[in-house]
Amino acid sequence: MGKKLVIVESPAKAKTINKILGTDFIVKSSMGHVRDLPRKTLGVDIEHDFKPKYVVADGKKKTVSDLKQAASKCDAIYLAPDPDREGEAIAWHLQEILQDKNAPKPFMRVQYNEITARAVLKAFDNPGQVDKNRVDAQQARRILDRIVGYTVSPLLWR
Repeated sequence: MGKKLVIVESPAKAKTINKILGTDFIVKSSMGHVRDLPRKTLGVDIEHDFKPKYVVADGKKKTVSDLKQAASKCDAIYLAPDPDREGEAIAWHLQEILQDKNAPKPFMRVQYNEITARAVLKAFDNPGQVDKNRVDAQQARRILDRIVGYTVSPLLWR
């Protein structure tokens, strides 16, 4: 089997986890969120179930390009952002961006609460999938923030 890509949130974690996992893995950092609602428009289709319109976040085009290039060279992708609601959303956004419909690869979600060899190796021995309920919870919060912000901000400016 070929290389496996692991994506974490921070470069410091990437370096540490790379040492733990060894040469079969390529460990990269997403540097946090890679997609968000557009900055200059509402980005939420209120008339169609509040569907969000995500775009690659400002300053993340190179990161996304680097991750796509790394993913194209790997047989499997492990999503390892933080084990909180934001981390789950980051994992989902990464999977959405990196999925290649023409050459599907397995995506796995790994979670650990401490960066020790024991905890990280155990997480990689028992990978799961992205928890869509946690992603939906984060999206609902983000969409509500956007709608309220776009509605209230003009009033506050006056």
